[in-house]
Amino acid sequence: MALCGTIEDIVYRNDENGYTVARLEKDDSIVTVVGKFIDIQVGAEVSLEGKFERTKYGVQYVFESYEISLPKSIAGIEKYLGSGLIRGVGPITAKKIVERFGKETLDVLEYSPQKLSQISGISEKKAVEIGFSFKEHREVQNTIMFLQNYNISTNMSLKIYNVYHEKTNDIVKNNPYKLVEDIDGIGFLTADKIAQNCGIPKTSVFRIRAGLIYVLKTSCDKNGNTYLPKVMLFDQAGTALELDQVECADGFKEAFDSLCLDRTCVTTWLDGTEIVMLSKYHYYENSVAQKLVWLSNCQNEHEFSLDEEIASFEQRNKITFHEEQKNAIIGAINNGVFVITGGPGTGKTTIIKCILEILTNQKKNVSLVAPTGRAAKRMSDSTGHEAKTIHRLLEVNVIQSDQSFFVHTETNPLKTDAVIVDEVSMVDVALMCSLLKAMPRDCKLILVGDKDQLPSVGAGNVLADILQSGVIKYCMLTKIFRQEEKSLIITNAHLINEGKMPLIDNTSLDFFFESKNEPEFIKDSIVELVTTRLPKFLKVEPQQIQVLAPLKAGVCGIENLNTVLQERINPPQNGKRQVEFGRVIFREGDKVMQMTNNYDLEWKRHGRFAEEVGQGVFNGDIGQIVTIDPQTSEVIVEFEDGRVCLYTRPDLMDLSLSYAITIHKSQGSEFDTIVIPAIAGPSIILTRNLIYTAVTRAKKMVVIVGEKQYLKRMVANKYTATRFTLLKHLLTSADEKVKNLF
Repeated sequence: MALCGTIEDIVYRNDENGYTVARLEKDDSIVTVVGKFIDIQVGAEVSLEGKFERTKYGVQYVFESYEISLPKSIAGIEKYLGSGLIRGVGPITAKKIVERFGKETLDVLEYSPQKLSQISGISEKKAVEIGFSFKEHREVQNTIMFLQNYNISTNMSLKIYNVYHEKTNDIVKNNPYKLVEDIDGIGFLTADKIAQNCGIPKTSVFRIRAGLIYVLKTSCDKNGNTYLPKVMLFDQAGTALELDQVECADGFKEAFDSLCLDRTCVTTWLDGTEIVMLSKYHYYENSVAQKLVWLSNCQNEHEFSLDEEIASFEQRNKITFHEEQKNAIIGAINNGVFVITGGPGTGKTTIIKCILEILTNQKKNVSLVAPTGRAAKRMSDSTGHEAKTIHRLLEVNVIQSDQSFFVHTETNPLKTDAVIVDEVSMVDVALMCSLLKAMPRDCKLILVGDKDQLPSVGAGNVLADILQSGVIKYCMLTKIFRQEEKSLIITNAHLINEGKMPLIDNTSLDFFFESKNEPEFIKDSIVELVTTRLPKFLKVEPQQIQVLAPLKAGVCGIENLNTVLQERINPPQNGKRQVEFGRVIFREGDKVMQMTNNYDLEWKRHGRFAEEVGQGVFNGDIGQIVTIDPQTSEVIVEFEDGRVCLYTRPDLMDLSLSYAITIHKSQGSEFDTIVIPAIAGPSIILTRNLIYTAVTRAKKMVVIVGEKQYLKRMVANKYTATRFTLLKHLLTSADEKVKNLF
């Protein structure tokens, strides 16, 4: 139902997302209205579309869309202008303007702002500025109204306007597909719906161009590819666009040529096949290849004899290094770039400690980094040396609300002599590019990781490509050292990696299998294990036990498991506040995870001597909801490293319950105790390296619940999805060029 009236007062407003609680005057009565406005001001006449709802604050009118009309009465105009709407106009100036121009005031502001200089205290320059501010405000409002017709949110509408300004309406009407290229968050399907409403034909070159970009972006974001063969790109685009390539051959050629001409895409040949890349990924992989080859050739030719240093470390730590471990240490110290790879228990952490000690004794400034906060914390705990996330090392610098950059780049390099990166299998090509750009030209780089774990979530296959190229020196650790008596976690991880069934006779202290043969029974068993049996046995809180599931959907998928675990671990209670967002209820005390990188989100942390502040919350960060404001839907989350962040309602789309998380999201993390469902599912997902990655996340205990046949299938399934990446080829090419030069 529609509700029309005048904004009498603004009770609450969040300028970040437009969420507003206001008092609306209608027929001499006052109604509380709740929803999102852009630049709403007291005195504005609005028409709202929504419904009345009963809340803890009483009956409120919650609106989904709105229209704003300019006030018509002199009193309304004065209140409208005096509310801070226009830069340089306050209540006193607004009164003077209205007294001078009366009901013609708004026309003067829009069409003849120079007339304002007739008023005492307003110069000609200020008159023009006031007119410009009023015009800009009107353009924003009109844009929001226009884009609402296409179900584009207020936040996204403002983002679009900030890119196109006064051209917004023309671009959306004439070529909405341009949004796909220019606006993060606008997908092809959204643009296509707008285009159909505007009458743009399905065979439009604009549409085909957008379809090609959509397929490339999807391939990067969902499948980790950095390129696609041209034939595959055209086939997938034809399917997505529902167009016959033969019938539309000219349109496909014109669209593709335009992408190459304006360098949106780059095309090249690889092993006789024409391939296509988005330009940014071509830049990322080229940059990574060139910098790695440069760093690997910049090391001082003098090789250190490290026998004494290694022997001293062994004596003080009461250990004896295996020959391959010594080779790893020597290789890392004596090469500009070096890779150390191996599975659990092969001594990677001890090797890092020894390398760190030797470099420190050489008066080197060493930076320890990892892709995630959990991995960085684990690195800090194990080495006794501060480790940071890569993002924190590079320092996020937000220039605008929709643009984030790193402080440290090639023009402002890091002040460090060596960088050691742990869990490097998780690092995608974009992040590796940023890290390498920020490294000084004579800096040492040591990459540590497990080549058999899942590849990065983001595009690229950095660790695998580096190892396969043969350009960068590496050491493969194979001998297992860390293995406690009657412990099976490490033994079983290596058995799985070799394609053999883990030992599941339940005689160990840390690896158990519980046989259940129906999804409902598996789910019920997991819930009991997490909420009752394991907490009682281990004397820990349920929140300390992590469920790692292969799938999102289904009875044993994380969506359903999170719902049932939340009801058991953190049920609703009087006084415990909660907020509903989509199909998820967030409640005070809930365990949550950040699902994407958000460089803009501000945080605070209480340090030993002072309060730290910063920006950036990243994919995989886990925390707990501390408080919720149900009126504004604002949520405060404290993360495991002590950062405290305020989430406005739009930010909640990046937050998920994390009583259960996917195995992919667990990369780079370790948990004391994990529970894994062994269930049926797609063979392209339920693979050997998936269950291997899951098992290697546990420090103290693994419990697998389900059917042995499904566990056996996963262990036997060595399928790995092929990623189309160019880094291996580019490394080889860059290395050949350097060898030819020197």
